[in-house]
Amino acid sequence: MNAEAADSNPEVTATAEGTAGVTPWRDLCSVADLTPGAGVAALVDGEQIALFFLPEEQPPVYAIGNYDPIGDAHVLSRGVVGDIKAQLVVASPLYKQHFRLSDGQCLEQDDVRVPSYPVRIQGDRVEIQMPTAP
Repeated sequence: MNAEAADSNPEVTATAEGTAGVTPWRDLCSVADLTPGAGVAALVDGEQIALFFLPEEQPPVYAIGNYDPIGDAHVLSRGVVGDIKAQLVVASPLYKQHFRLSDGQCLEQDDVRVPSYPVRIQGDRVEIQMPTAP
């Protein structure tokens, strides 16, 4: 798939709210490195990212911060993926709060949110955009 086709195909791209101030697309890993229906952790620019591959969903890949601010640990990539009221979520393995994969919002606490990152599949590669330094 060429870059132009992927950019115009919303089925392979998940974006965070407001993508201003992000870096260009960066290669992160191979799709083969991901486990369908589960999360993996990645380190990008010193930030731990929880990357979820859900091949039956559109988009099929999501990226949020791996740090659970309630449990005070980098564990969200090890959480259980599911849906609540048609919203894809990951349940933290510590205290079981649910974080929405589309934007990182905690469903149980309105004032808690983890970062979300634009991520997409380009051919057999996963690419991510990171926020630029202020």
